[in-house]
Amino acid sequence: FIYRDGKYIDVAGKSFRDFLDRRIPELKHITPMMSDWADHLTTIFPESRLKTFIEVRGADGGSWQSICGLPALWAGLFYDQTALDAAWDMVKDWTTEERAALRASVPELAFKTPFRATNVLELARQMLEISAHGLRSRAVLDSKGATEESFLRPLQETVDRGYTLAEELLARYRNEWRWDLSKILQAYNFL
Repeated sequence: FIYRDGKYIDVAGKSFRDFLDRRIPELKHITPMMSDWADHLTTIFPESRLKTFIEVRGADGGSWQSICGLPALWAGLFYDQTALDAAWDMVKDWTTEERAALRASVPELAFKTPFRATNVLELARQMLEISAHGLRSRAVLDSKGATEESFLRPLQETVDRGYTLAEELLARYRNEWRWDLSKILQAYNFL
């Protein structure tokens, strides 16, 4: 969509590139603006997207205790130069094919996903260590003098036990809850 003069103009099926290049006949009279790009970005949901900041996709779910873990992980990685450099060193030689293979395999194999001479569990362990260092270096303290590193605790516990929340839920669903989906909702309802 394009938004002008308080109205939305439907451009479904048209590319933003065509809009920029003025190849959409009904929009030739409209000058593209940066706000059009910002609007366009609200319609796509990649793993990350560049706006006036870098927006990183969050986890689709988790326990009440772990909700702050992912933002803390990113803060530790992005807001400390040493941590950012270490994270980059960890991934900079990964190929496009390797990243695609990880993206395809992790939903099924979780921490057991093999990668080069290791697995995703070990990669997660390394990334948590890097982030924890970054959070300690940032030294943003709460009223008790603790850093944001405490928010990583649920993620660290997941890595330490060696299986993900999804794997735990599947096991409970198949065994303890005997294929009853309502039990998942009861167990993880935040209200």
